[in-house]
Amino acid sequence: MKLFVRLFLATALVSLAHAAIPPLLDKHCVECHDAETKKGDFDLTALKSDLTQPQVFAQWVKVYDQIASGEMPPVKKPRPDTAAAAGYLSELKQTLQAAEDARIRREGRTVKRRLNRFEYENTLRDLLRAPWLDVRESLPEDTEAHRFNKSGEALDVSHVQLARYISTAEDALRQVLVANAEELPVASKRYYARDQGSYTGPMKFSVFNQAPERATFPTLGFAAQPEVRAGKAPISVGKSDPAQRELEGVGVVASAYEPIEPKFANFKAPASGRYRLKLCGHSVWVGPGDAKKWFIPNLDQVSKGRRPEPVTVYALTPPRVLRRIGNIDLNPDVTVADLDVQLEAGESIQVDAVRFFRSRPGAGRWQNPLAEKDGQPGLVMRWIEVEGPLVDTWPTASYQQLFADLPVKKSATSPLKVEVTPNDVAKDAERLLRRFVQQAYRRPVSPQEEVRFLPLVQNALKTGSSFAEAMVTGYTAVLTSPGFLYLQDQPGRLDDYALAERLAFFLWNSPPDAELLALAKAGRLHEPAVLRQQTDRLLDDARSQRFVSAFLDYWLELRKVGVTNPDENLYPDYYLDDHLVESAGDETRLFFAELLKRNLPARHVASSDFVFVNERLAKLYELPPVIGSQFRKVSLPANSVRGGLLTQASVLKVTANGTTTSPVVRGAWMMERILGRKPPKPPASVPAVEPDIRGATTIRQQLESHRKQESCAACHVKIDPPGFALESFDVVGGYRKAYRAIDGKEREVGFGKNGQKFAFHNALPVESQGQFNKRNFADIREFKALLLKDERQLARNLVGQFTVFATGAPIGFADRPKVEKLLDAAQAEGYGVRTLVHGLVSSDLFLNK
Repeated sequence: MKLFVRLFLATALVSLAHAAIPPLLDKHCVECHDAETKKGDFDLTALKSDLTQPQVFAQWVKVYDQIASGEMPPVKKPRPDTAAAAGYLSELKQTLQAAEDARIRREGRTVKRRLNRFEYENTLRDLLRAPWLDVRESLPEDTEAHRFNKSGEALDVSHVQLARYISTAEDALRQVLVANAEELPVASKRYYARDQGSYTGPMKFSVFNQAPERATFPTLGFAAQPEVRAGKAPISVGKSDPAQRELEGVGVVASAYEPIEPKFANFKAPASGRYRLKLCGHSVWVGPGDAKKWFIPNLDQVSKGRRPEPVTVYALTPPRVLRRIGNIDLNPDVTVADLDVQLEAGESIQVDAVRFFRSRPGAGRWQNPLAEKDGQPGLVMRWIEVEGPLVDTWPTASYQQLFADLPVKKSATSPLKVEVTPNDVAKDAERLLRRFVQQAYRRPVSPQEEVRFLPLVQNALKTGSSFAEAMVTGYTAVLTSPGFLYLQDQPGRLDDYALAERLAFFLWNSPPDAELLALAKAGRLHEPAVLRQQTDRLLDDARSQRFVSAFLDYWLELRKVGVTNPDENLYPDYYLDDHLVESAGDETRLFFAELLKRNLPARHVASSDFVFVNERLAKLYELPPVIGSQFRKVSLPANSVRGGLLTQASVLKVTANGTTTSPVVRGAWMMERILGRKPPKPPASVPAVEPDIRGATTIRQQLESHRKQESCAACHVKIDPPGFALESFDVVGGYRKAYRAIDGKEREVGFGKNGQKFAFHNALPVESQGQFNKRNFADIREFKALLLKDERQLARNLVGQFTVFATGAPIGFADRPKVEKLLDAAQAEGYGVRTLVHGLVSSDLFLNK
């Protein structure tokens, strides 16, 4: 009976509500929001009453929110009677909730969706037991909805996309098959720097290189070898003197960048898979040139280093496609560093001394900013040792996923083809296909579904394809079928298989594993205690890093941290600093993972008393120095401007363009990403305010003029203050008291990472004060303190971001009470981030489609 009454009320309210403009709106709102005035591009007189239309529903929600928040009518206008406003809001709230509840019962909260390209790559990696697979770049970039790549509203499938999925799946299957068709001997092999042409070639000057900074130099132990560098002695003693060979090295004083890019190209991964690397090297000190040009290194004067040097290790695909696989530190004493990595077939290894400069042509001759009167630091590599590909069993798990125990060998006609020998072609084809479908689909499969694509295999065999090729055809069809590409949820309560799928793609950005599927099969996953235990298990698993990376890539736009480059004239100290950019992203991922691991309160999003830094970030943040590339958790000094996400280099970089910062851009970003308040859209007719890099006027002065326009003032009073709080941070996150400018005045003293003299000077002072929530703040410290006055809103926003990522749908009007209930339950634990995840997973928001 209650359900009938509810449905009746919903139907009646949807059809009858707002047939005419309600008196309260007519009296207090229509004056500014009619067809003629239409302030904010909002016309109440044109607003329809059919709440089944999404756009109409959204407009009425806007009406509710504007009145409920007190933003409308404006302060200067007559306010409605409190009781009248409360009565109207109560009626409108019931109407909107009833309408949305009815839609959810019909359709569910979310739109059915396919896997995005990151999920697809992870799913192939897990299914095919091939963690090295790199296929996402082969697929079209996913469209966003609600700032994430997780919504069916945006993840459509066109014929072009389907064609790319087919080619990508087929290519992935072939890569896996070729990589696992031949058992390779697992042996360690050492590759010496003296045997690499890219190390020894730059020892000699050429028409392209006349500068010692761009040359390499030979060392024996910790001493230089002038005769070898001069070509008067052999490059290496080679196998004739193994003991001396171990002491031979090749050094650099510059970072790996054109024209000096030493690499271990004699090694190329023979097959895709897991490898163990050892890298041997040490730091050195290279003496100065003559007294007047002390900054030019004397490559024949080398001694033991004075400090460790941070090194980034890359997998290299020729000519210059680099993929970071690790960071190590090489000490003044000979160091052997270990890395366990996944390599793709054909990749080699390149190391980069990331603290060193990268010489670029400019107005004058370059100068190493690390050079001192008595010399400059250098790095020597002696050798790398490679062991692999490493496999646990043979045939490998990857091969067994595709062909079980059938014999396999590489084709005699092509190294990219394999030959699989079936016992019985027809029976093996059906057996393997059934088995593969059962493993690929994330739910029970009927016997008919298992053989749906068997005719494709049979037809390929009839037309001359080999057994392996025919099976690849069938497997490709499975990997591009709706049952594999799409999440399998239906309106209403999720069944245990759909729940396993949603939980895994939330916390792993990957498909459910055997344990989740076993619990789904037993019908136990929905049990609260089991679901909680599994949530913790997934969060504690290494695969949760996929969630951390994918979530931050879109919530904070971390995927864009390397999109813009710092201007080489305004910010030469950041220009070409890949290590800084990589470290910025690493910090944010480590920080967020810490919030999850330790269940730290959501207020840490705004402010914390610790950061994760390595040497480069500690220097940027002006913290007590730490040495090396490895990150460590560091307590912040009292009254530090750092702590939380807002003042991390990654966030400050993605909200700048490399040349200037804008309080409007940063303010709008913070409103939406941190405060959970959607910023208003800028009027199309009003041009954006561009900061003045000449230093004649500050951005505050420009915006004050901009806000004199009535159409701009109402929005900027909300957007600008959070942005001004961040104005004390430059385009990469360095703290500043003045803006940099280029206008011919006296320049600051120093050299950039490109070796060129600074071309900028410090101009007008930064003003970071403002007003937020009717309270004044003087700087970022006071602004953070204001944010912490409403910890619930920080937690509410985090729940909203999690919800979109986990379900593909934003918090709707009818969802709001569910969110408040979740927050009430989390309040006692200070809105711990892990508690919020548990609260979401156990809520109707997550458990229903």
